[in-house]
Amino acid sequence: MLKLEYTAHPFKIKEENGKEWIWDDVRKKWVRLTPEEWVRQNLVQYMVKQHNYPAALMSVEKEILLEDMRKRCDIVLYREGVPWMIIECKEMNVALDDIVLRQVLTYNISVPVPYLIITNGSYAYVYKRKNGVLHALNDFPAW
Repeated sequence: MLKLEYTAHPFKIKEENGKEWIWDDVRKKWVRLTPEEWVRQNLVQYMVKQHNYPAALMSVEKEILLEDMRKRCDIVLYREGVPWMIIECKEMNVALDDIVLRQVLTYNISVPVPYLIITNGSYAYVYKRKNGVLHALNDFPAW
């Protein structure tokens, strides 16, 4: 398990009709600031600032088709035009258990990638999938 350490970022936050909204740099729009969205936005900045992942190659809330159901991956990172990593974000009080891991593995059926990450904003589990086997990593893979 990796403890996440964030650097400061000047998030744009506004209040409208008693609700908070945050500017999503990737989606280029205001989105409702929920506890899970806070984790998602911080993780995007962590990936960009601490791991040099290009924001332009990220898709946030990427809709996928799983059999006949529409699902959304929190973050999909592309490399050389194909999905390279899927990240599942949970709010900070959610345990990173087998249920969360199964969720990202289910997304991996429709969107095969070599790297899978689950996070609650404070901690993350990073996995590399090779030959159908998950291998836990100590950090995010180098870009």
